[in-house]
Amino acid sequence: MSAATDEIAKWMFSEMKNSGVLYQAKAVEHIRTHYGESYIYVNEKGHASIDKEVKKAFKKLHGGKAAWDRDAFFWGWTSAIKED
Repeated sequence: MSAATDEIAKWMFSEMKNSGVLYQAKAVEHIRTHYGESYIYVNEKGHASIDKEVKKAFKKLHGGKAAWDRDAFFWGWTSAIKED
C-alpha cells in the first residue's frame, strides 16, 4: 500500500467520522483534486469509483462499522454510535 493510499483512506475516515456520512462524489472530487486520476476508475456501471486498495484501507480503518448505500452512493455508520 502506498503512502497516498493510506492518506486518502484516513481522509475518507475522518470525513465520515466528522459528518456521519461520506458521499462517493465528494470523495472522488477530493481524490482527483489532491491525488490525481490514478486513484479513480470508471466502474462497470459507468460511475467514477475509488481505487480498490484505497477502499480496502478505508475498510480497515472503520472496521466494518460503516456500510455502503448502493442506492444513494455513500458510506454511513452502521449504528448511531461513532467510536473513536
